[in-house]
Amino acid sequence: MARIVYVNGRYLPWGEARVHAEDRGFQFGDAVYEVCEVRSGRLIDETRHMDRLQRSLGELKITEPMSRAAWARVMRETVRRNRVVDGSLYLQVSRGARPRDFLFSDANMSPTVVCLARPLKSARRDAAAKGIAVRSMPDIRWGRCDIKTVMLLPSSLAKESAAEIGGKEALMVDDKGFVTEGASSNAWIIDAEGRLITRPASNDILRGVTRTTLIDLLKKEGLELVERPFTVEEAKKAREVFITSATSIVTPVVRIDDTPIGNGAPGLTASRLREVFHTVAETAAA
Repeated sequence: MARIVYVNGRYLPWGEARVHAEDRGFQFGDAVYEVCEVRSGRLIDETRHMDRLQRSLGELKITEPMSRAAWARVMRETVRRNRVVDGSLYLQVSRGARPRDFLFSDANMSPTVVCLARPLKSARRDAAAKGIAVRSMPDIRWGRCDIKTVMLLPSSLAKESAAEIGGKEALMVDDKGFVTEGASSNAWIIDAEGRLITRPASNDILRGVTRTTLIDLLKKEGLELVERPFTVEEAKKAREVFITSATSIVTPVVRIDDTPIGNGAPGLTASRLREVFHTVAETAAA
């Protein structure tokens, strides 16, 4: 658990960290966030995460609360105060607090900023080594999944449903039967010819930072990438299936619903990509 939380310029004990009751992130989901991997005390792919944060803020017309240099100081100090060596850093920016009203364009608000860091749970390492089960679920999210907002109730419901069958993630499926992405990850398959297939980046999915860095790795490894939609049935028949995110990196999927993938064990390609991922990822100085 995070011990110290940054809230609007102050580093507070976890139990004392507070935001206003009428914060728009709380009442409207009017907020965006980022999650960065922390590895050996250093932030991974910081530039791409901050670029995406800036884009998300811009798409929602939320005022940027601080400069890149200030963000860098806050993130590193949060990691340091929580003594996180390997884990994750979470930051969130809401539009701010004001008397409850759907309109915000005429309001003068200061954004609310929260930042916290947590150590890596051993269960995540175990999941990557053994592979995970996932459950396919209808995608009921809004039409701008490219913006990383805190409106995560559909994803939370999907993950809760997956947990009921022993799954660690849910595959979101659109009304045409195609997988969009995971509830908190991007989804990939490897076909019989060894091609890596993932849905193209659009408003339907989040352009994952780990997804983007993995594409760099595929080029380096000489692996063929195909960006196109794929169905759940195609995924169940694939040679390998895996997910990517800042917290899962590359994690093999060994079962979808009640169907084992391949021989039911983590695939060689996904395992290899996880092993060498950080050879191409940006590692920011502490």
